[in-house]
Amino acid sequence: MASVDYEHVTKRWGDVVAVNDLTLHINDKEFMVYVGPSGCGKSTSLRLLAGLEEISEGIIKIEDKIVNDVPPKDRDIAMVFQSYALYPHMTVFDNMAFGLKLRKVPKQEIQKKVKEAADLLGISNLLDRKPKALSGGQRQRVALGRAIVRNPKVFLLDEPLSNLDAKLRVETRANLTRLHKRLEATFIYVTHDQVEAMTMADRIAVLRDGILQQVDAPQVLYNHPTNVFVAGFIGSPSMNFFDATLVEEPDAKKMHIDGGSFRLELPPDVAEQLRKYKGQQVIFGIRPEDIHSAEFVPPNIIAAPLQAEVDFYELMGNEIFIYALVGGKQFIARVDPRTKATPGQKIDLVVNMENMHLFDPTTEVALV
Repeated sequence: MASVDYEHVTKRWGDVVAVNDLTLHINDKEFMVYVGPSGCGKSTSLRLLAGLEEISEGIIKIEDKIVNDVPPKDRDIAMVFQSYALYPHMTVFDNMAFGLKLRKVPKQEIQKKVKEAADLLGISNLLDRKPKALSGGQRQRVALGRAIVRNPKVFLLDEPLSNLDAKLRVETRANLTRLHKRLEATFIYVTHDQVEAMTMADRIAVLRDGILQQVDAPQVLYNHPTNVFVAGFIGSPSMNFFDATLVEEPDAKKMHIDGGSFRLELPPDVAEQLRKYKGQQVIFGIRPEDIHSAEFVPPNIIAAPLQAEVDFYELMGNEIFIYALVGGKQFIARVDPRTKATPGQKIDLVVNMENMHLFDPTTEVALV
């Protein structure tokens, strides 16, 4: 298997910059996920690595070998597309064996490789069927099998689960993670779904407008986003943001986040770090799961009270999403299912200030 390196890679189409000065190292045997909204450059980055698009500037390396001018067929990569791209007139066996036949692999070896891949994916009983007789999940596994039989250095997967229903997506996510561990291969996976990214990746690369925003382990991105975009993109429901001011009370030596219609006291250690910003405008960020009903507050949190008005709510079974208003701004709280909420009523909430985030309103970069 192999590591992958993008070194100052840019892709332009006329005045449009799809990928902008991308520098990224992907480790051997790593499961890397590119995530971001539509048009952020994640699929283009994958296609540049596959050789399906020409690089405008920069260098791409596979296993320390520059591949800019290497034809796609000679890069020793395998790609699984969103559409699966199966040949409808061929059986599952022939679809999986097609690439090997083109490479003049001996027939006996083809039989062996296809059988091993089919056993691994649990599709041995489907080898005589044609794609039209398969479900979406089965077609997806055939497309994976076609990649596996080639034993490539790098697997590239471009939103392969987007055509599956919700339940099958969850099952297939788990299967892909197990498959990665069994193959001990380098996987690079593209998705716009941050839940897929969080559950599958060793590391996540977050892209926006062709620019890499942050790359790190899923939990690091969740706990320590580098800017407002990453903070809002990672996590579901997304982080709540409020325009606020950092204020200091000279007598008590305490600092608060003043949102106009609410004031929240900062933890002492955070207040000390932020004292140089006193009096300045900030963006205050807090995740829905860090806002609790005052009736059911978890133990050992740094709590600050917040009163709001219930706009509406969603019963989720194990939790309630309360859409509340404070100062005319709506936010989401993810609270205990025993919480009583009625639209229009006032509700007492508690914010876990230990997990709050602050950003510069001009640069949108994290202050803490």
